Amino acid sequence: MVHLAFVLLLLGAAGCATVRPEQRAVLADPTMQFDNDPGDGAARDHVLENREGSSGGTSVKGGGCGCN
Repeated sequence: MVHLAFVLLLLGAAGCATVRPEQRAVLADPTMQFDNDPGDGAARDHVLENREGSSGGTSVKGGGCGCN
C-alpha cells in the first residue's frame, strides 16, 4: 500500500514543470485556450466590436514580416 502511494506521488510530481517568466506570455496566449462553446466566442466578438467600434482582425496573429 505504501509503495502504491509512493508511485502515485511520483507520477503526480512528473506532471509539474517550472515555467520561466518569458514563456508564460506564450502559454497564456488566447490561441492556446480551448473553445468549448462557439456561441461564447461570437458573443465576445460582438462585445469587442461594440466597445472598440471596429470588427475583424481576429483570425491571424503575426508581425507582418512573413516569418510566422
